[in-house]
Formats: sequence, C-alpha cells, structure tokens
Amino acid sequence: MAQYPNADMDRQAAGQHAPCAARIVWVEPYSPADDAGFEPGCLITSVDGAPLRDIIDWRWLSAGDQVELGYVDLDGDQGTVLLERDLGQDWGLRFEGVVFDQIKLCRNACVFCFMRQLPRGLRPSLTLRDDDFRLSFLSGTFVTLTNLTQEDEQRILEQRISPLRVSLHAVGEQVRRRIIGRHAPHGLAALERLLAAGIQVHAQIVLMPGENDGDELRATLSWAYDRPGVLSVGVVPLGFTRFQDRFTRSFDAPEEAREVLRILEPFQRKALASRGDPWVYAADEFYSRAYPASLLEHLPPTAWYGDFSMFEDGIGIIRSFADDFREAVADGTARDFAQALGRANRRAVLVVGCATRGFLSALTQEAGLEDVLEPLYVENAFFGGNVDVTGLLTGQDVAQAVLNRTEMQERRAQASGKGAACAPELLFAVMEVMVNDQGLLLDGMTMEQVSSRCGRTVHVVSCNATDFMRQIALLAAQP
Repeated sequence: MAQYPNADMDRQAAGQHAPCAARIVWVEPYSPADDAGFEPGCLITSVDGAPLRDIIDWRWLSAGDQVELGYVDLDGDQGTVLLERDLGQDWGLRFEGVVFDQIKLCRNACVFCFMRQLPRGLRPSLTLRDDDFRLSFLSGTFVTLTNLTQEDEQRILEQRISPLRVSLHAVGEQVRRRIIGRHAPHGLAALERLLAAGIQVHAQIVLMPGENDGDELRATLSWAYDRPGVLSVGVVPLGFTRFQDRFTRSFDAPEEAREVLRILEPFQRKALASRGDPWVYAADEFYSRAYPASLLEHLPPTAWYGDFSMFEDGIGIIRSFADDFREAVADGTARDFAQALGRANRRAVLVVGCATRGFLSALTQEAGLEDVLEPLYVENAFFGGNVDVTGLLTGQDVAQAVLNRTEMQERRAQASGKGAACAPELLFAVMEVMVNDQGLLLDGMTMEQVSSRCGRTVHVVSCNATDFMRQIALLAAQP
C-alpha cells in the first residue's frame, strides 16, 4: 500500500479547504530563501506570477536560476520577492505536503472499492477517496482518470507528468460501467489520448470472480499489450471486509487462482521474449492460493521482479522476504540470532497476518529456527472478510493475540508441572509495516497501548529478515 502525504489527506478529509499556497516547514541556512528572509510558517502563493498548486509546479516553475515568489509572511503581509541562485544551488525551501490546493477526489462508484468498505471512526487519511493524477505521479497511488479535465490533460502533457499509475480493471464498455460506474468511459478515453501523446503508465487490474476475469481479462491484457506506453500491468485479487454484503469469495480455490496464472502466462512469455521482462505480474496472493502446500517452490525467480517497483501493490513481497531470510541464514545472522535467544532462554514470537502462513513457517523450519522463532498468525477480526495481510493488522487484534499466546504458555507450564520459570520467555514483535510514521496502527492504537492492553511489551522490528533478527537478538540480550 502506497504512503499518502498525511497532512494533505487528513486536512482535506476533515473538510478543511486549503488555499493555493505552500507552507514552508524548513529553510536552509545561508540559502537564497534564507537570504530573502523566509521562515517556517510563511506561505508561497505563486512562482513568476503562476499559482503554486503542488510540488510539481514548484519543480517545474523554479527550475531556472531566478524566480519571483509571491508570499504571505508570518504577520499576514503579502508581497513578492526576487530570488537568485548560483548554478546548482538549491533554493533552500521545504514545504508541508506535496499538494497545495485541493486534492482531486474520486467520483466513481467502483463495486470493489476498499475504502467504501471501511468502518467509521478511522483516521481521515484512511478513508479519503482521492483520484488525483499528481499523487499517482508523486506517491504511487492509482487513479482512474475519470475526473480528468481538459486542463489536466494539457498540464500532464506540458509538464510531462509521467509515468502515471492507472487503474485499468477492464476495457469492455459494459463491464467497465458495471464495476466502475457511469464515468468509466471518460477514464479510458483519457488514457487513450495520454498514451497516444507519449505519456507512459503502470496499470493495475483489481480482479473479481465473474466480473472482469476470464475472457474479459484476456481482452484487457491484449488491449494494454498493444499500447507500448503501458509499461507494466499488475493483477491483484479483490479484497473485501466484513463491512459489506456483496462479496464472499475471491479466487479462494487453488484451481481458480491457477486459472488466473494460466491466463497471464502467454502474455508473460511474449513479453519476456520481446522486452526482457514479464510485463504482467500476478499479486503474491494468487501464488499463495494456487499452491498453498508448496508456495516457495512455485514463486517466480527474483530476476522476474526487476527492481521490485510493484512491492507496494503486493507483488514480489514473498520473493523478497524469502531471499532476505535465506541470505540471513547464509551469512550467519540466523545462527547468531538463535544463539542469542538460546543464551537468554527466550523465544521470539513474530506477530504476523495469516497471509504469511504459506511461507514463514516453511522458512523457519528450513533454517532450523523452530525452537527460537515462532510465527504467531493473527486473524484480522477488525476488518474481517478476506483481509489477511500483516500490514492491515490492528492494535486490538495484535493485543488479543499476544494475550492469548501468553495465557497458552502459562497453561502449558501448569500442565507440565515444571512451572513457568523453566519455559523460554516469550519476546513479542510486530513488523514496522503495521505502524505509520506517527507510531499509529490502523485502529489508532499506539504500540504502548497495545502493550498495556496485553500486559506484555510488544516491540516493532524491521520487515527485512536480517535486520529483524539482529534487532531481536539485541532485545534478547537485554535484562
């Protein structure tokens, strides 16, 4: 999942309308901006007379060595000032967020929209439905282009805002209208024009059983493959929560998932032969559902994923994790990890989503770490549905799982008659993908609150196997 600029999203989701102005949050000492007297809190309203709508405008308009900035200072006084810089010198300004006017909101009625399936009471940035081509370019979010105006298109072409990430889903007119809504044709027409003008895109298809799979998926991939500007296509399965009543399944049976992989295969073979990369990528869920008992044997090779640019879309995460884990075994990190926990008579319990069940236990056993590393697979009771990835676990579900595991340890100790003192002490950890940059989980809980609720300290560790083994080893050495 891509990270949104929280200040922009929270402000607009709360109904606060932003002026077309960039708020300064930092000024580099001795820079042209510092020499002009700018301070954190001042607003930049224009560059060479043009309004400053976002960071793309700033980069485009301030590319020269002289700019005239419109401003509002800390006293509310307005004016303009001319700045000059030496060749290669930075202007010395950093701004709050990346969008300085109104974020463009979604006007679609997508039947699969995950945000429309969320419960009330979550942070505004989690429920604001943006459809902004600027965030697509800057932050990697996917847009449908259905709200694109002629002015927007002209700007994309003029400033070469490329590549974009575009939600494609289907090309059949009736299918698009059914799953996206009445504005669906506008989005596809806009995409055609942008591609014809040289704009490149990474496309995504959210695949739904009986809606846009089968022959419609083949037609959509054929359409995209015939357009060189479509650099890649990611196919991800429908995700749904318990807060809806339309969906109950999503390629759950192994044969259903394998059929999707079979449809992608001829396009991948053709792309590998002509382009050197697979071009169309299946999300990790398709492999884990297709091969539940032998996932690691059926994953595509590391080279398949290139620079892992689709990581945020759930494509290549398992391959990357498996590679990192095996590297930690090969370089001795896993051995040192096991020895550190053994000396301390501790057992690491890694709290993860059920989506990792198909590979984490296998990797742990393969490395011989069963005695010191225990995956604790947590059902996502908060969201329900088929939500099972680690990154969408909430604090309350983590706290309950840790509490249950602790009580199980105590019952086992009593049943054995040896007492809890003989059993390894449990050291609980969650991966940092579950926590945002403010230290909050999706339900708004902090890790301190999670620890307080379950009565055990729960640590945050890296998602990288080498790093989290080293971090846990250091924690285990502490008294």
